[in-house]
Amino acid sequence: MSRQLHTAPDTALILSGGGARAAYQVGVLLAIARLLPQHAPNPFPIICGTSAGAINAAGLAMGAGEFRRSVFSLARMWQNLQPEQIYRGSMSCLMATGAHWLAALLVGGLGRKNPRSFLDNAPLRDFLAGIVDFPKIQANLDCGVLKAVSISALGYSSGQSVAFFQGIAELEGWQRASRIGVRTELNLNHLMASSAIPLVFPAERIHREYFGDGSVRQIAPLSPAIHLGARRILVIGVAPQSEESPARQHTSGYPTLAQVSGQLMNSIFLDSLETDLERITRINRTISHIPAPVRGEVGLNLRPIEVLTISPSQPLEKLTLPFKREFSLGMRFFLGGLGAFRRQGSVLASYLLFCGPYARKLIALGYHDALEKEQQLRHFLAAEQATSAVE
Repeated sequence: MSRQLHTAPDTALILSGGGARAAYQVGVLLAIARLLPQHAPNPFPIICGTSAGAINAAGLAMGAGEFRRSVFSLARMWQNLQPEQIYRGSMSCLMATGAHWLAALLVGGLGRKNPRSFLDNAPLRDFLAGIVDFPKIQANLDCGVLKAVSISALGYSSGQSVAFFQGIAELEGWQRASRIGVRTELNLNHLMASSAIPLVFPAERIHREYFGDGSVRQIAPLSPAIHLGARRILVIGVAPQSEESPARQHTSGYPTLAQVSGQLMNSIFLDSLETDLERITRINRTISHIPAPVRGEVGLNLRPIEVLTISPSQPLEKLTLPFKREFSLGMRFFLGGLGAFRRQGSVLASYLLFCGPYARKLIALGYHDALEKEQQLRHFLAAEQATSAVE
């Protein structure tokens, strides 16, 4: 049977990392589903996900034949989520972990098994195993509603950002400075690796190397989509986009551990995406002044990339404090001691608050923010459909 993409093959969706904040992405996807016909296939043949965004990407990829249904499934998953489905956060588990870390420090790391992480995410593996049907990804590739799916992770030995991708036969891997693209058949290990926040969750072994959260050292988050053939990209971020730098605040107290950790989390999950978006804007502006024939004559292998970004209209950490009781007693004790329930420390809590009520708040915000850009989205989707018709 011949393969023919039913949607524009150069349209990509990028779902960034962000822990529990990734629920925001589902709200945006729900708004897109509203703008499309009821049984429309996935409008994004290229899907790239990182960290928790990789889980959303896998859900879309396995349900690519009917976009609205797959988005509704993701929404139900997030709306019914409980922290116990992601990690073990009971008082006894955290005390055992704390004792393990303390013992390792006291004996100088001479124990047989040194600590691997602060939290045990074994429940997440069981949870994902029950909801992600990986063979459906290949089936959707074979029938033409999907071109490629990419999941990024960091190799702890090599220090490389690796984009593991599954796609049509014509696609090839790539290698750039500190980042590579590797063709593979995606499985549960890739999702576990991509979402393994450093120190918080344990690394995942894939073949000969251990991998962690894909947002770490991902200096070019848009790169996998471009290498997979994207000319048009929708980016769903989890940090507010602002043209102005935030005003410096006068503070007298020393920053809490939660505040410092939150800024480290922001550096991992947010900064590289913002930088890459600025870079591609500059490149597009430069290319626009160079005629295509001239670019061909001098061997300038660059093409303009249309990018639409949808991001939160308000800081997501401000939404966490009403839901702190959703954490287990052990996590409230642990995070409270770090200062995570204070105004300046709530960033850390926003990444770890995997619970239905908080997710519903983020989904509602994502839906609202997407509809605020309804005309831009309609133009983006209409252009995709026009390209599909030409194909």
